[in-house]
Amino acid sequence: MLREIDEEGVDAVWCLGDTVGYGPLPNECCLAVEERATVCLVGNHDLVVLGELTISDFNDEAAAAALWTSEVLAPRSRAFLEKLEPRGKVEGVDLFHASARDPIWEYVLTEEAALGSFELSDAALILVGHSHVALSINLNGDEIRGGLAHAGSEVELAGRWLLNPGSVGQPRDGDPRAAWMLLDLDRRFAAFRRVQYPIQQTQAEMRERGLPGVLADRLGRGE
Repeated sequence: MLREIDEEGVDAVWCLGDTVGYGPLPNECCLAVEERATVCLVGNHDLVVLGELTISDFNDEAAAAALWTSEVLAPRSRAFLEKLEPRGKVEGVDLFHASARDPIWEYVLTEEAALGSFELSDAALILVGHSHVALSINLNGDEIRGGLAHAGSEVELAGRWLLNPGSVGQPRDGDPRAAWMLLDLDRRFAAFRRVQYPIQQTQAEMRERGLPGVLADRLGRGE
Protein backbone atom coordinates (compact mmCIF):
# COMPACT_ATOMS: atom_id res chain seq x y z
CA MET A 1 0.00 0.00 0.00
CA LEU A 2 2.79 2.41 0.88
CA ARG A 3 4.42 1.73 -2.48
CA GLU A 4 1.19 2.63 -4.26
CA ILE A 5 0.88 5.77 -2.16
CA ASP A 6 4.41 6.75 -3.15
CA GLU A 7 3.50 6.34 -6.81
CA GLU A 8 0.69 8.89 -6.31
CA GLY A 9 3.14 11.46 -4.93
CA VAL A 10 0.92 12.37 -1.97
CA ASP A 11 1.69 15.30 0.33
CA ALA A 12 0.73 13.53 3.56
CA VAL A 13 -0.37 10.18 4.98
CA TRP A 14 -3.16 10.01 7.58
CA CYS A 15 -3.83 6.93 9.70
CA LEU A 16 -7.14 6.55 11.56
CA GLY A 17 -5.92 4.12 14.21
CA ASP A 18 -5.62 0.46 15.15
CA THR A 19 -2.05 0.23 13.95
CA VAL A 20 -1.76 -2.96 16.04
CA GLY A 21 -4.10 -5.60 17.43
CA TYR A 22 -4.63 -8.39 14.90
CA GLY A 23 -1.55 -8.79 12.72
CA PRO A 24 1.75 -10.66 13.15
CA LEU A 25 4.08 -7.64 12.74
CA PRO A 26 2.97 -5.00 15.28
CA ASN A 27 6.36 -3.42 15.80
CA GLU A 28 7.07 -3.20 12.08
CA CYS A 29 3.66 -1.58 11.56
CA CYS A 30 4.28 0.96 14.32
CA LEU A 31 7.64 1.86 12.83
CA ALA A 32 6.20 2.26 9.33
CA VAL A 33 3.32 4.44 10.51
CA GLU A 34 5.55 6.50 12.80
CA GLU A 35 7.96 7.19 9.94
CA ARG A 36 5.39 7.79 7.22
CA ALA A 37 2.20 9.20 8.74
CA THR A 38 1.95 12.93 9.36
CA VAL A 39 -1.23 12.31 11.37
CA CYS A 40 -2.12 9.16 13.29
CA LEU A 41 -4.98 8.41 15.67
CA VAL A 42 -5.17 5.77 18.39
CA GLY A 43 -7.80 3.04 18.07
CA ASN A 44 -9.52 0.74 20.52
CA HIS A 45 -7.18 -2.16 19.73
CA ASP A 46 -4.16 0.06 20.31
CA LEU A 47 -5.62 1.12 23.66
CA VAL A 48 -6.35 -2.44 24.77
CA VAL A 49 -2.81 -3.48 23.86
CA LEU A 50 -1.50 -0.54 25.92
CA GLY A 51 -3.64 -1.63 28.88
CA GLU A 52 -5.71 1.57 28.79
CA LEU A 53 -8.94 -0.32 27.99
CA THR A 54 -9.99 -3.64 29.49
CA ILE A 55 -9.39 -6.71 27.36
CA SER A 56 -12.74 -8.14 28.51
CA ASP A 57 -14.45 -5.80 26.02
CA PHE A 58 -13.15 -8.03 23.18
CA ASN A 59 -14.29 -11.43 21.93
CA ASP A 60 -11.99 -14.37 22.65
CA GLU A 61 -10.04 -14.22 19.39
CA ALA A 62 -9.49 -10.45 19.48
CA ALA A 63 -8.52 -10.69 23.15
CA ALA A 64 -5.96 -13.41 22.44
CA ALA A 65 -4.43 -11.36 19.62
CA ALA A 66 -4.31 -8.23 21.79
CA LEU A 67 -2.66 -10.15 24.64
CA TRP A 68 0.01 -11.56 22.31
CA THR A 69 0.60 -8.10 20.83
CA SER A 70 1.00 -6.54 24.27
CA GLU A 71 3.65 -9.14 25.12
CA VAL A 72 5.77 -8.52 22.01
CA LEU A 73 5.27 -4.74 21.73
CA ALA A 74 8.64 -2.98 21.77
CA PRO A 75 9.26 0.06 24.00
CA ARG A 76 9.50 2.34 20.94
CA SER A 77 6.17 1.06 19.61
CA ARG A 78 4.53 1.54 22.99
CA ALA A 79 5.89 5.09 23.26
CA PHE A 80 4.57 5.89 19.80
CA LEU A 81 1.06 4.62 20.51
CA GLU A 82 0.86 6.22 23.95
CA LYS A 83 1.13 9.74 22.54
CA LEU A 84 -1.80 9.36 20.11
CA GLU A 85 -5.39 10.58 20.49
CA PRO A 86 -8.61 9.02 19.06
CA ARG A 87 -9.65 12.24 17.30
CA GLY A 88 -8.01 15.05 15.38
CA LYS A 89 -8.60 17.97 13.02
CA VAL A 90 -6.43 18.63 9.99
CA GLU A 91 -6.98 21.23 7.27
CA GLY A 92 -10.62 21.60 8.29
CA VAL A 93 -11.25 17.84 8.20
CA ASP A 94 -12.51 16.10 11.36
CA LEU A 95 -10.86 12.74 12.00
CA PHE A 96 -12.19 10.10 14.39
CA HIS A 97 -11.08 6.54 14.93
CA ALA A 98 -14.71 5.49 15.41
CA SER A 99 -17.22 8.37 15.37
CA ALA A 100 -17.82 11.90 16.59
CA ARG A 101 -20.21 10.60 19.29
CA ASP A 102 -17.74 8.01 20.55
CA PRO A 103 -14.30 8.27 18.94
CA ILE A 104 -13.18 4.91 20.37
CA TRP A 105 -16.07 2.44 20.15
CA GLU A 106 -19.02 3.44 17.92
CA TYR A 107 -19.31 1.78 14.52
CA VAL A 108 -20.68 4.05 11.80
CA LEU A 109 -22.64 1.42 9.89
CA THR A 110 -26.18 2.84 10.06
CA GLU A 111 -27.86 6.05 8.92
CA GLU A 112 -28.49 6.95 12.57
CA ALA A 113 -24.82 6.60 13.50
CA ALA A 114 -23.74 8.65 10.48
CA LEU A 115 -26.24 11.37 11.31
CA GLY A 116 -24.95 11.43 14.89
CA SER A 117 -21.46 12.29 13.65
CA PHE A 118 -22.75 14.94 11.24
CA GLU A 119 -24.69 16.56 14.08
CA LEU A 120 -21.68 16.73 16.41
CA SER A 121 -19.21 18.00 13.80
CA ASP A 122 -19.38 21.20 11.82
CA ALA A 123 -16.76 20.03 9.31
CA ALA A 124 -17.71 19.57 5.67
CA LEU A 125 -15.64 16.37 5.64
CA ILE A 126 -15.49 13.73 8.38
CA LEU A 127 -13.17 10.73 8.24
CA VAL A 128 -13.75 7.63 10.38
CA GLY A 129 -12.27 4.16 10.66
CA HIS A 130 -12.99 1.33 13.15
CA SER A 131 -15.57 -0.64 11.15
CA HIS A 132 -13.05 -1.99 8.58
CA VAL A 133 -15.65 -1.14 5.88
CA ALA A 134 -15.06 1.48 3.17
CA LEU A 135 -17.94 3.98 3.12
CA SER A 136 -18.99 7.18 1.38
CA ILE A 137 -21.97 8.91 3.02
CA ASN A 138 -23.43 12.28 2.08
CA LEU A 139 -25.71 14.52 4.14
CA ASN A 140 -28.12 16.40 1.88
CA GLY A 141 -30.39 18.49 4.08
CA ASP A 142 -31.74 15.95 6.54
CA GLU A 143 -31.30 13.05 4.16
CA ILE A 144 -28.46 10.53 4.39
CA ARG A 145 -27.30 9.09 1.07
CA GLY A 146 -24.59 6.62 0.13
CA GLY A 147 -23.15 3.49 1.71
CA LEU A 148 -20.44 1.03 0.72
CA ALA A 149 -17.58 2.49 -1.30
CA HIS A 150 -16.34 -0.08 -3.78
CA ALA A 151 -12.85 -0.32 -5.22
CA GLY A 152 -12.28 2.27 -7.91
CA SER A 153 -15.19 4.48 -6.90
CA GLU A 154 -14.67 8.23 -6.65
CA VAL A 155 -16.60 10.90 -4.77
CA GLU A 156 -16.89 14.58 -5.63
CA LEU A 157 -16.84 16.31 -2.25
CA ALA A 158 -19.59 18.89 -2.74
CA GLY A 159 -21.63 19.40 0.42
CA ARG A 160 -21.01 17.38 3.58
CA TRP A 161 -19.45 13.92 3.54
CA LEU A 162 -18.47 11.17 5.97
CA LEU A 163 -15.89 8.78 4.52
CA ASN A 164 -14.25 5.60 5.73
CA PRO A 165 -11.22 4.49 3.69
CA GLY A 166 -11.61 0.87 4.79
CA SER A 167 -8.93 -1.30 6.35
CA VAL A 168 -5.40 -2.05 5.26
CA GLY A 169 -4.86 -5.05 7.52
CA GLN A 170 -8.30 -6.66 7.89
CA PRO A 171 -10.98 -5.56 5.39
CA ARG A 172 -14.53 -6.62 6.27
CA ASP A 173 -16.49 -5.73 3.13
CA GLY A 174 -15.93 -8.94 1.21
CA ASP A 175 -12.85 -7.68 -0.66
CA PRO A 176 -9.66 -9.09 0.92
CA ARG A 177 -7.37 -6.56 -0.75
CA ALA A 178 -5.86 -3.84 1.43
CA ALA A 179 -7.97 -0.67 1.33
CA TRP A 180 -6.89 2.96 1.30
CA MET A 181 -8.28 6.26 0.06
CA LEU A 182 -6.72 9.06 -1.97
CA LEU A 183 -8.00 12.45 -0.84
CA ASP A 184 -7.52 15.69 -2.78
CA LEU A 185 -8.72 18.65 -0.73
CA ASP A 186 -7.92 21.21 -3.44
CA ARG A 187 -9.86 19.46 -6.19
CA ARG A 188 -12.42 18.20 -3.64
CA PHE A 189 -12.54 14.51 -4.49
CA ALA A 190 -11.80 11.16 -2.87
CA ALA A 191 -10.86 7.93 -4.63
CA PHE A 192 -11.19 4.51 -3.00
CA ARG A 193 -8.33 2.15 -3.80
CA ARG A 194 -7.50 -1.52 -3.18
CA VAL A 195 -4.10 -3.20 -3.28
CA GLN A 196 -3.19 -6.85 -3.69
CA TYR A 197 -0.75 -8.19 -1.11
CA PRO A 198 0.55 -11.70 -0.21
CA ILE A 199 -2.32 -12.71 2.07
CA GLN A 200 -1.12 -16.30 2.41
CA GLN A 201 2.24 -15.10 3.73
CA THR A 202 0.51 -13.00 6.39
CA GLN A 203 -1.75 -15.92 7.30
CA ALA A 204 1.30 -18.19 7.68
CA GLU A 205 3.06 -15.63 9.88
CA MET A 206 -0.04 -15.39 12.10
CA ARG A 207 -0.22 -19.14 12.55
CA GLU A 208 3.53 -19.38 13.25
CA ARG A 209 3.07 -16.93 16.12
CA GLY A 210 0.12 -18.81 17.56
CA LEU A 211 -2.48 -16.16 16.74
CA PRO A 212 -6.07 -17.47 16.47
CA GLY A 213 -6.66 -19.39 13.27
CA VAL A 214 -10.04 -17.75 12.70
CA LEU A 215 -8.30 -14.37 12.41
CA ALA A 216 -5.91 -15.72 9.80
CA ASP A 217 -8.69 -17.43 7.87
CA ARG A 218 -10.86 -14.32 7.61
CA LEU A 219 -8.13 -12.40 5.78
CA GLY A 220 -8.67 -14.59 2.73
CA ARG A 221 -12.38 -13.79 2.69
CA GLY A 222 -12.21 -10.09 3.51
CA GLU A 223 -14.63 -10.41 6.39
